[in-house]
Amino acid sequence: MEQVKQAVRMNNVHYAIRGPLLDAAQKLEKEGRKIYKLNIGNTGAFDFEIDPRIREYVIQNIGKAGGYSDSSGIVEARTAIKAYHEKKGIRNISIDDIYIGNGVSELIAVVMQALLNPGDEVLIPSPDYPLWTASVNLCEGNAVHYMCDEESDWNPDLKDIEKKITARTKAIVIINPNNPTGSVYSKEIIQGIVDIARRHGLIIFSDEIYDRILYDGDIHYSPAAMADDILIFTFNGLSKVHRACGIRAGWMVISGDKSRYSGYLDGIKTLTSMRLCSNVPAQYAIKPALEKDDSIFALTAEGGRLREQRDIIHQMLNDIPGVSCKKARGSLYVFPKFDVERFNIKNDNKFVLDFLNAKNVLMVSGTGFNWPAPDHCRIVLLPPKDDLKEAMVRLKDFLATYRQA
Repeated sequence: MEQVKQAVRMNNVHYAIRGPLLDAAQKLEKEGRKIYKLNIGNTGAFDFEIDPRIREYVIQNIGKAGGYSDSSGIVEARTAIKAYHEKKGIRNISIDDIYIGNGVSELIAVVMQALLNPGDEVLIPSPDYPLWTASVNLCEGNAVHYMCDEESDWNPDLKDIEKKITARTKAIVIINPNNPTGSVYSKEIIQGIVDIARRHGLIIFSDEIYDRILYDGDIHYSPAAMADDILIFTFNGLSKVHRACGIRAGWMVISGDKSRYSGYLDGIKTLTSMRLCSNVPAQYAIKPALEKDDSIFALTAEGGRLREQRDIIHQMLNDIPGVSCKKARGSLYVFPKFDVERFNIKNDNKFVLDFLNAKNVLMVSGTGFNWPAPDHCRIVLLPPKDDLKEAMVRLKDFLATYRQA
């Protein structure tokens, strides 16, 4: 019989973090090799534990979690989310403006499905977290990538954003603190994007999943705290700050002027109702996390595990001839640059695969984050210090003789 092919709409849908490179690494593991995995921000895989108060509260309430909740989420969780974002300066929100999902990923898909017609455009940073681009492409929209400037600590280029807006542009995505670069945007940059959205009538989708993973006294600014006259979606969750990736508890807060968007918001309500509700036991983790768990600050402060590992990876990368790396100011990643002429790198996927096969270290290629040149990769800060050091020693040794065939 004829082979069944994937739908045409899948042709431009890619997710490099869990793609062919991970498949290759898993094959090597089956052969008995130990792989140093610097590819995915999965906190639980590197001995980062969930606050026991969160776990205990979920267990205490498991008896209430046998039935469906409201499709938007349980009231106590949405109330805690409301209070958290009000402390960040977001005004005029009610629990009816809050939707809880099985992680932020599910909600990103929902907002794009409800918004986009074929050919509609969404401005997304380059480099980006590739789920945003994939979600737009899956809806047959066009992901238009605005550039972030490495020489300006990876801040977005406001002029590039402005010149890429067309009559088909519907929204702009902000990822701050940024995955994959580790940048934390200045207040002026966030205000500049808000002003652009206001002038052109654009929705803002603000991905703030790393909002409290900050180093060296950096401050996170939410666009929704700067404007209540434009529609803004603020996304957050428990996966990163609270090291609870497997719980799959994320949310979005809708704020600002909703007067032009009743049809769109009805579409979101329909889609969230179609999946009935998010995982109910996971929803009970939200209140204790937001009200009691500030443990992330000990990890990011001087002497904390994440801060130390950030410093180690930054120094060791910059000590490798032909490699440079901006210091991460937030999140769990760095995005080093490789001298493509020195190493003759024409294809960064091949470069990462060559390194994996030679030295048993898995990274993710920069083009997997919709960066246009084959000169970067993403490295995760989560593995223990000794593993990070060993991986960087192997990278230095590999690059000492590497010239891409």
